[in-house]
Amino acid sequence: MIIFAFIVSLVSLAFAFFSAWKLKKQKIESKKVEEISLAIREGALAFLKKEYRILAIFGLIVFLFLGFIIDFKIALAFALGSLLSVASGNIGMRAATLANARTAEALKKNIKKGLWIAFSSGSIMAFSVVSLSVLGIIALFWLFKDPNIIFGFGFGASAVALFARVGGGIYTKAADIGADIVGKVEVGIPEDDPRNPAVIADNVGDNVGDVAGMGADLFESYADSLIAAIVLGSTFYLGPKIGLSLPLGLAALGIIASLLGNLFVKIGKKSPDRQLNRGVFWATALTTIFSYFLIKRITESLDLFWAFSAGLFAGVMIGFITQYYTSASYQPTRNLSASSKTGPATNIIAGLALGMKSVLWPVIFVCGAIYSSYYFGGLYGVSIASLGMLSTLGITLATDSYGPVADNAAGIAEMAGMGSEVRERAESLDAVGNTTAAVGKGFAIGSAALTALVLIASFAQAAEIKIFNLLDPKVIIGLFIGGAMPFLFSSFAMSAVGKAAMKMVEEVRRQFREISGLLEGKTKPDYGKTVSISTNAALKEMVVPSSLAIIAPIIIGFWLGKATLGGFLIGSLVSGFLLAIMMANAGGAWDNAKKYIESGQLGGKGSDPHKAAVIGDTVGDPFKDTAGPSLNILIKLMSIIAVIIAPLL
Repeated sequence: MIIFAFIVSLVSLAFAFFSAWKLKKQKIESKKVEEISLAIREGALAFLKKEYRILAIFGLIVFLFLGFIIDFKIALAFALGSLLSVASGNIGMRAATLANARTAEALKKNIKKGLWIAFSSGSIMAFSVVSLSVLGIIALFWLFKDPNIIFGFGFGASAVALFARVGGGIYTKAADIGADIVGKVEVGIPEDDPRNPAVIADNVGDNVGDVAGMGADLFESYADSLIAAIVLGSTFYLGPKIGLSLPLGLAALGIIASLLGNLFVKIGKKSPDRQLNRGVFWATALTTIFSYFLIKRITESLDLFWAFSAGLFAGVMIGFITQYYTSASYQPTRNLSASSKTGPATNIIAGLALGMKSVLWPVIFVCGAIYSSYYFGGLYGVSIASLGMLSTLGITLATDSYGPVADNAAGIAEMAGMGSEVRERAESLDAVGNTTAAVGKGFAIGSAALTALVLIASFAQAAEIKIFNLLDPKVIIGLFIGGAMPFLFSSFAMSAVGKAAMKMVEEVRRQFREISGLLEGKTKPDYGKTVSISTNAALKEMVVPSSLAIIAPIIIGFWLGKATLGGFLIGSLVSGFLLAIMMANAGGAWDNAKKYIESGQLGGKGSDPHKAAVIGDTVGDPFKDTAGPSLNILIKLMSIIAVIIAPLL
């Protein structure tokens, strides 16, 4: 089964590179389109290069600490997890910046062709993520023969993902807010208008935040769910052989089902959202069937199949709930659009209320998955449920990451003057992308809750804690501090976006004020200045919130003890899970409420409701693309660190 997983992962990686080769063969006819795309690509690569330098310094410090204080093998696993996490995001970003101009060109023909190219670029990252995760874990097992070493791999993946998500999120939202507030609201020019000085920085941000950051994020989510199942199964439940082979076998079957689901997206003539849902549905159905036969054959029981199915079902339901609350096809987002008629204040109030309300059903389904999977398989069943929720990541991540490509295509169409029809087609793909992005975040957040729960149990076993006594003051103190942690982290992340956005707004205003002929389109803006502002602000501001996640559990553990650290992890899990769902759904709904008005509803572009919706969207931007998606990494990263330092407490 391990060899089977190894071969499937290699095939999946080969498919990703074949898709990249086919993508590169698509010709770009317009020189102007190619020039804009190249500027976006160069800006994104320049940011990642600077970000990786900071990550290298951080990684070296942690590597030396782990090697000399904990275990050199764990340090090597950390290095491998870090490098593959970086590779996942980098591959995705390079594919996206190849696809954006080609998607815009394809949309001149029809929307279906544009969807195919954008989705193909998403598939490149998705299958790279799942393949590299499985291959990295197998390599560590073959090298060290010790499942506990793999926690270091998860630590590396999570640490890089947090920096990438926070840094990329600060970059993209600072540029986006600056472009929207000054361009749309104050000056009254269209989105992605080439006269807007922040427009290139905005499109660069889509790639470094929503693609590279997301790739690293989902890499660590997938890897952590695999690691939790492997370590728990190998150490306490099924023994080394089955404990390793079953999760890897399920991962391999999920990859095969996702490859087949990929084909269902590319055949048929349905609307983009229905085509994407069709692919996810078939991948889910096939994974369910495949897992039935595998689990029955390996364990001679269906108990773990029901646990796996509980996670898979919960993930699908979270996806549907997310679509309901964030898509303009449904009433919640349309009501949010209507609230814009009375100004930005009512829009923001309605968006916050929508986000808070959207928390209930995901919590119910996650609780149902926890109860069902625990009933059938104990804590190991919960880890299998987490794996089930992310088993179809090969296609769910592809539907997620196609969105930023469509967004870039819309921007390129506007900047290159490709006409209103191409722009409208790109915007319709982008609107679907906002919803699929929210669905992807829902999967990641839901699986984070299950995975973190298993990691907390692993910490308890490593620290020799039999039970967390809720009447123990030390545990209660940990619960309160841990519960506050996601709020403190989100505050730093939101504040960082605000500070960077202020600099961006001031610079865009300055250029409109001081550059003669800019508003008339006679002079080009200084795009490089705004790109530089976003880059420097993001790299400076990402350090504090990202470092906080690593330092906090170490301080709590060594200062207040292992019981308090256990309470800390539980408190951060509960509040972090709820806050992440609220932020992701509110942000997605604000964005699509704005796009619903831009489609011609409630006065259309430039109307007072539209201006109010733009303000609401600027609040939602750091919700859904900076603080919110970082929280699922936060709760797992702190849990993994706790597991690693447990023997020292």
